[in-house]
Amino acid sequence: MSGVLSFETLKEQVSAGEVDTVLVCLVDMQGRLLGKRFHAGHFINGAYEETHCCNYLLATDLMMATPDGYESTSWERGYGDYVMKPDLSTLRPMPWLDGTVMVLCDVLDHHTHKEVPHSPRSILKKQIKRLEAMGFDAKMATELEFFLFAKSFDEIRKSGFRDLEPISGYNEDYHILQTSREEHVLRPIRNHLWDAGIPIENSKGEAETGQEEVNIKYDAALNTADYHTIAKHAIKEIAWQQGHAVTFLPKWHHDKVGSSSHVHQSLWKDGKPAFYDPDDKLGMSALMKNYMAGMLKYAPDYTYFMAPYINSYKRFMKGTFAPTRIIWSVDNRTAGFRLCGDGTKAIRAECRIPGSDMNPYLAMAGMLAAGIAGIEEGLELQAPSVGDVYQGDTGMIPGNLQAARDTLNGSKMLRVAFGDDVVDHYTRAAEVEIEEFERVVTDYEVARGFELA
Repeated sequence: MSGVLSFETLKEQVSAGEVDTVLVCLVDMQGRLLGKRFHAGHFINGAYEETHCCNYLLATDLMMATPDGYESTSWERGYGDYVMKPDLSTLRPMPWLDGTVMVLCDVLDHHTHKEVPHSPRSILKKQIKRLEAMGFDAKMATELEFFLFAKSFDEIRKSGFRDLEPISGYNEDYHILQTSREEHVLRPIRNHLWDAGIPIENSKGEAETGQEEVNIKYDAALNTADYHTIAKHAIKEIAWQQGHAVTFLPKWHHDKVGSSSHVHQSLWKDGKPAFYDPDDKLGMSALMKNYMAGMLKYAPDYTYFMAPYINSYKRFMKGTFAPTRIIWSVDNRTAGFRLCGDGTKAIRAECRIPGSDMNPYLAMAGMLAAGIAGIEEGLELQAPSVGDVYQGDTGMIPGNLQAARDTLNGSKMLRVAFGDDVVDHYTRAAEVEIEEFERVVTDYEVARGFELA
């Protein structure tokens, strides 16, 4: 694995003509990479210090429109600048693009040079610092599930996004023969990401036609979010290079199983797993029980960060390996929270609620905040559920984006952990998605002459 680059190595590569382009990127609210392509010579001569971007980049919808109602930026305020401050520890090659490296940026206020509080990377870093003050480090891992289609992005767009055809015709969960037919896409994904310093473990077929999964080794929480974001971007670009489209939509077809992004997590102290207690029946320390109790109690509060769009809630269906209830169980894939590695030092909590559309920084920050609250409040963990957790109607996951918006807006825990301005910002983001959905539905009905209520 080539790993990240030092700045000195980059200068040597630029001098040798091996690198000519540097992608300078921030992470937006939707978890996408946005930024600029710098000539490498200009970057090493000064742009590595900072560059600027319009502050609307952290207040857009999926189509990059500029909805009103945000306190941080607006037409009335004139849409000024943010500072993009490269984090040179994230400098790495992008082997699937010739002569190109990339760097992630922290987003700073233009006047104060303090981190913008509602920047996704800043939100996660704040929770990591809270844990560090308590003496703990968070180790996390995410799973990336997506669908691979037979046609390219352009072909699908020109068809009006109709008659989408997955690359395979049957469930390919762990299926070696079918995934061999897809190696022209997945092999370069694995190898290019490995060479970019992303610790890829494997790829596999998932439980639907054309569904794939890529797994990355656990790491410190911020690294994991960075890896997830870069990998998701790379998967799209590499698939495009091979003539295929991919989607991270959680539920692209009502008859198909959805795509998730499960998050595994544990706390460590002084280099040792703080979630492990060999004397406990399941190997769970008292700290882990407090942490998991917090995750469960406050799951409705941070559900928006795990399921941020209207489509997200279509995934939560019985019998699809997507959860429907906020409940925990031991090695049980029907529950919203699964205890993994019980009885071993690898013991960890897996949150199965997030969909493939989550922004990892926001979802992981929400989980850490809830876990911290559980520790601080000394919450008691209920006994694990057994059997088919789908068979029950208590502790349900919020059923739609409106409900998740309301619990986010009313969350005292998140207002303490994130700050009022951050909660208000993302409450407005949820409202924008709801308003846009309602507008599209109304336009559809009007266009077809339906009588409106």
